[in-house]
Amino acid sequence: MTQSEPAPAAASDEATPPFRRMSERFRGYLPVVVDVETGGFDWQKHALLELAAVPIDLDENGRFICGETCSAHFEPAPGLEIDPKSLEITGIRLDHPFRFAKQEKEGLDHVFAAVRAAVRKHNCQRAILVGHNAHFDLNFLNAAVARTNHKRNPFHPFSVFDTVTLGGVAFGQTVLARAVQAAGIAWNGEEAHSAVYDAEKTAALFCTVANAWSDRVATPAVPGTQG
Repeated sequence: MTQSEPAPAAASDEATPPFRRMSERFRGYLPVVVDVETGGFDWQKHALLELAAVPIDLDENGRFICGETCSAHFEPAPGLEIDPKSLEITGIRLDHPFRFAKQEKEGLDHVFAAVRAAVRKHNCQRAILVGHNAHFDLNFLNAAVARTNHKRNPFHPFSVFDTVTLGGVAFGQTVLARAVQAAGIAWNGEEAHSAVYDAEKTAALFCTVANAWSDRVATPAVPGTQG
């Protein structure tokens, strides 16, 4: 009587989750919600003042959730302008003793390191910026990257996911505050126009719409399998 071959060990749940990994959902990109506060609307002449990033994560059931926020306040880069009307809207006090502003290169290093860690966690290729009027945020981010000659920008240089479109399709609302509230998410107008607050609310909106879409769309079959 010969011994039978041992059965192959079953893959652990950690190795083979019961849902698609993040790296399989967006062509290898990790959605990272970004919001900037600036000294005006022109990314070529107005200063970047705040940057917040919220990587999108997955819970134990494979649903989208907000990851850990990373942010930085910036000293205005030399030669750039600040429109006083922008400061009135954002409420930013450049001389606030607890602002703890960083030089542009240092601030980008801080935020980009957290984003790269999230990209590695999900085995993604790179990050893709998610924003409300996303190209506004991307243009300011790219301008700061160019000014500092930063070599480790984790974001795709021109592709974005825009929650203006998502909010318009899902709820008929394109203004962030209205789209967020239509999604059933609390909104405090007194806290708005902070990069951290707006990024976190935008991330919650993205997760709400993406999860609702996932609930309505069947998971594509893996090539080479049946059924």
